[in-house]
Amino acid sequence: MVHRPIILGIVGDSAAGKTTLTRGIAQVLGEENVTVICTDDYHRYDRQQRAELGISALHPDCNYLDIIQQHLGLLRTGQPILKPIYNHSTGKFDPPEYIKPNQYVIVEGLLGYSTRGMRDSYDVKVYLAPPEELRTGWKIKRDTSKRGYNREQVLDQLRQREPDSEAYIRPQRQWADVIVTFYPSENDGQNDLLLNASLILRPTIPHPDLSTILGADGNHLGSAIRLELDRDMGKPVDVLQIDGHATVEQVIELERVLCNEVPYLGKFCNLQGNPTIGKVVGTTGEMLQSYPLALTQLLITYHMLKAANFHP
Repeated sequence: MVHRPIILGIVGDSAAGKTTLTRGIAQVLGEENVTVICTDDYHRYDRQQRAELGISALHPDCNYLDIIQQHLGLLRTGQPILKPIYNHSTGKFDPPEYIKPNQYVIVEGLLGYSTRGMRDSYDVKVYLAPPEELRTGWKIKRDTSKRGYNREQVLDQLRQREPDSEAYIRPQRQWADVIVTFYPSENDGQNDLLLNASLILRPTIPHPDLSTILGADGNHLGSAIRLELDRDMGKPVDVLQIDGHATVEQVIELERVLCNEVPYLGKFCNLQGNPTIGKVVGTTGEMLQSYPLALTQLLITYHMLKAANFHP
């Protein structure tokens, strides 16, 4: 067993779904066992200063990357940090917070893989890459309901930030072990409950053996959950495809494989389905469960637990 904290990185553009993914993973591991850090707290300038300087929050020069790297190194060795706090509602900084790392640390944000030192601090690295149309919808919904913007302000911000997204955010995809893309099917529009999930599983970390139920011969989950071979950045990868219409029985079957492959995973899984994960907020504010999201959260949890037991 590893006695230092296990660190998961979740990187993606603004409103890519990082917080939703993080929340479910923390619920599986037990929130009392998880410390969540947001690298967006390390902005160098507040909202007014950024406007005056004409710099976006996505630009490396607008963030204390050296301090993020230093804090990741401290957290990895179990040491506390004094973390800044950026208040997204006010656009200003709140007093810093003294944080001691728990057994698991999830670090989410825009620029988490920007330096070699940061990348070397993670046990598992995830990149979220939703289609831009879907991310735009999510950002409008979030920023108008929670951050005091109107629709036109959000769209204007997206236009202004696009060069920095292309230059600094999307290139970090190359460093991820798992690339997650939630996307709508042609018939379901942008219904968050019915989004499909595509997970590129790079061979940079050992992935669970899903061939027993997803192999070419005898895949009894049909087309709803399938494993495909593809190439990513010129290299062969496995791609796990999860249909938004997957049934609860199919989800439980895949969950059983994840939970039974390694003995220590059992206590984190409810083999009748885990009702606490995969939660998304519906259009009228109700909580709904997305099975592709739940399985994505479970797969990433699997990697964190495996790292805790096998990596020095």
